[in-house]
Amino acid sequence: MSSPVVFKILESIANDLSGEDVSFPTFLDITFQVRMALRSPDFSMDKLAKLVSAEPLMSAQIVRMANSVALNPGGREVADVKTAILRVGTDTVRTVSYAVAMRQMTQGKEMLVFKDLPKRLWEHSAHVAALCRALVKRFCKGEVNEDEALFTGLVHDIGAFYLLSRAARFPELVEDHVELNAFLSGWHDSISYSLLSALGQSENVLSAVQEHEQAREIKAIHNLSDLLYVANQIANLLSPWLDPVESSASDILSELFDADTLQTLLGESETEINDLKTALGV
Repeated sequence: MSSPVVFKILESIANDLSGEDVSFPTFLDITFQVRMALRSPDFSMDKLAKLVSAEPLMSAQIVRMANSVALNPGGREVADVKTAILRVGTDTVRTVSYAVAMRQMTQGKEMLVFKDLPKRLWEHSAHVAALCRALVKRFCKGEVNEDEALFTGLVHDIGAFYLLSRAARFPELVEDHVELNAFLSGWHDSISYSLLSALGQSENVLSAVQEHEQAREIKAIHNLSDLLYVANQIANLLSPWLDPVESSASDILSELFDADTLQTLLGESETEINDLKTALGV
């Protein structure tokens, strides 16, 4: 029934993301501005702080993250945006700009037609991000950058947010749960790749995002792609966003970790996960 609609949406997205003058979704405005600021030849912390301060939600998130347990173990709080940026670093500013963009999109009026799906997608994204960072610390510290792992986990499903923003315009697709689920499941990873590529993300991030749903055998975690895959599989068990979720997570986890190691991992990472989710506004 809605196959022509799906084709129309995908064709429209392809047109938007092709060519030199990319037409980004409105919800990514702040992300695009931060990207441009960080790449500017006359970049300065003062200019970046001014840009962040102009967006109340983002400035609040940056200060909150700077004062989080994960980034402020000493407990000395900061209140101004520039000091917060200096503490968290520009990589975190980039991550928060995406977090704010996705969070704002889930709260848009047009998303009401999807009921709790956008909220589940956002919570899943934050959970994967936190798991990526926790897994790095325990299993591949020095092999995978923590900040890059956190960022990749957060944005790995950004294409699904984009697809939802387009699907909301077509009631016949919204009302067909099976078709909508198949549409999101089948296209979100490739759209995530295309969108992040247009936004100039690294090949390391792009490859991990493109491959995060590709089933594979993993004996140990040594790179970002395998890290994201494992984190996503765990999160599909703990906080799935698609219904139903077909996951081989149980088999993967039993191959990677024995029962005691897995319980220790989840126990050690629980505080960090909750703290990061709080910092991201989940």
